Amino acid sequence: MPNVTLAVPEELRRKMRAHPEIKWSEVVRRVLAQRIRDLERMEVLTRRSTLRAEDIDEIDHLIKEGLRQRYERARRTAGG
Repeated sequence: MPNVTLAVPEELRRKMRAHPEIKWSEVVRRVLAQRIRDLERMEVLTRRSTLRAEDIDEIDHLIKEGLRQRYERARRTAGG
């Protein structure tokens, strides 16, 4: 199996060393495998898509605006 080297901040390294019982390479392997599965699913879902980058940006904007409005309503209702 090939090796991959990665850099982590010193604080994270210190915290990882506090838990030598954990096989960190296995944790990273699983996270990477999950991310790859997610990307592959996304590729399957979008393979035949006719959306353009502009369409995606517009959908993104609409979703964020809707979330902002929902947050504002909840804040007003909670008395904040």
